[in-house]
Amino acid sequence: MARGSISQVDSPIKTRHPERNSIALDDNDAHEKRGNRSESSAATTLLEMDTLDGPRKLDYLDLEKQTADGSRPKDKPTHTRAKLTMWMTLNTIATVVIVFTNKAIFDDPSFRHSQVAFATFHLFITALTLYILSRPFVSLFIPNPIRLRPMLPLATTMCLNVIFQNLSLTYSSITFYQIARILFTPMVALINFLFYQKSIPRNAAFTLLPMCLGVFIISYYEPKSTAHPEAEQTSLLSVSLALTSVFIGSVYTVWIASYQRKFELNGFQLLYNQAPIGGVMLMVLIPWTDKLPAIQEAPANKWLMILFSGGLAALINLSQFFIIAGAGAVSSTVVGHVKTCAIVALGWIISRRPVTDRSAFGVILAITSIIV
Repeated sequence: MARGSISQVDSPIKTRHPERNSIALDDNDAHEKRGNRSESSAATTLLEMDTLDGPRKLDYLDLEKQTADGSRPKDKPTHTRAKLTMWMTLNTIATVVIVFTNKAIFDDPSFRHSQVAFATFHLFITALTLYILSRPFVSLFIPNPIRLRPMLPLATTMCLNVIFQNLSLTYSSITFYQIARILFTPMVALINFLFYQKSIPRNAAFTLLPMCLGVFIISYYEPKSTAHPEAEQTSLLSVSLALTSVFIGSVYTVWIASYQRKFELNGFQLLYNQAPIGGVMLMVLIPWTDKLPAIQEAPANKWLMILFSGGLAALINLSQFFIIAGAGAVSSTVVGHVKTCAIVALGWIISRRPVTDRSAFGVILAITSIIV
């Protein structure tokens, strides 16, 4: 519409100076194309980049280095590196804190059966954050609306992913919850291999073996652990919920990559389309699935923690944008490893399990495999 109105207004100029008008329109088209290609993908991981062939991988990495206006960055000045470090630090702290905050919320019996409502709240917070970031006065990314029907399968999988993650966190220790999520990488590799005929390098495949073995050891010994009677115990239900969460999350991750290729969207544009749909879908289910606590019955500090959790979710989304835009998906993956190690270590300390606990070997094996 905007382009049509410009051509009408400029029609006299176009008659007198056709070359100049053609150049101007070509420049506008080029700028538009650069804008659509310049935003980095938030969902690409090291594993996904390994599955790309040579030219496509180089093209993707080249796009990851572009800035918001389509130009290629030169050597980053000191203040830019300082800002990037700040966003990485904030992202790491917010991710660690939100896990422990949500765990504290779900440990309260008043909120244990409000999983769908809590997920709905987070999806609407995400949608609001992305809406603000896409506005012209912020303009961190350009929205690319997609029709409702093709987005429904992905939005449904996203809702299931969020709910089962929360259920896994509710009924598991924090250490086991985070360690189980390490299985996302081998599960995504398996789905890609079985259904998309995509393979990963042999060396990368070998590193997945100790990762899976470590999670298996933890899954076996955690329910049996009685070394510390006050330590939170992980049950067979916890293991089942965690593995279900990993499977749904892995399918969701593979579908994200597929949708991004199909509709030519980056991670934030795709999430911008999903989050409102998912929030509405879950909101409809709340009366049949949740038992919401009365405001006066629930402790006031829990309501404050819920608001705090929503703020942390917004901060994570915002900081993730700057990390990927400024450092690329590889650095984002490294930040993810740091967060995993921090959550596992703090979770182990808070659970007051002794280092001699038999599941400790599994934790060390799994953590070592993702670092190596």
